[in-house]
Amino acid sequence: MSQKPRRWSHVGSERLQHCAVFEVSRVMTRSPETGKLHPFYRIEADPWVNVVALTPDEDLVMVRQYRHGSREITLEIPGGIVDPGEQPALAGARELLEETGYRGVEPVPLGVVNPNPALFGNGVHTFLIREAVRVGEIQNDGNEETVVELVPRRELHDRIRAGHVAHALVMSALHWFELSDY
Repeated sequence: MSQKPRRWSHVGSERLQHCAVFEVSRVMTRSPETGKLHPFYRIEADPWVNVVALTPDEDLVMVRQYRHGSREITLEIPGGIVDPGEQPALAGARELLEETGYRGVEPVPLGVVNPNPALFGNGVHTFLIREAVRVGEIQNDGNEETVVELVPRRELHDRIRAGHVAHALVMSALHWFELSDY
């Protein structure tokens, strides 16, 4: 019979830096093995949302945008931060509209993942929005610029294999979508 890992005891935390969309904290934890204190670092962020949006023609509504971390223009699905007090499903519909000008039927939850449990404390909610149609203009704020790209569903696997989609959380959302019955 395998032994389960033991929880470490949280002793305290200190906020080190506020970085607009996340905070960095040093957390002190006690090892269940040795009893010694160890510092670890944690990124605190509000929940995030990703949206797999399908048009009536079975095209995925995707966006191209510049990402400062990779310094590359990426192909992704719409997504962003869940505002304080906002429900993740409403945030998904809002992000879809803001980043693409598209709106669809009621968001269907597909799953939730932690972006990296070694560092992050938040979750990323993935929703499917079907029957997405363009209803307006893109409404990005000054911090991002998105361009819509419709990707036929039948081409998605080839695009992924070719390396056109490289964002791990987008890949996770697309995997949730592939596991669904839609």
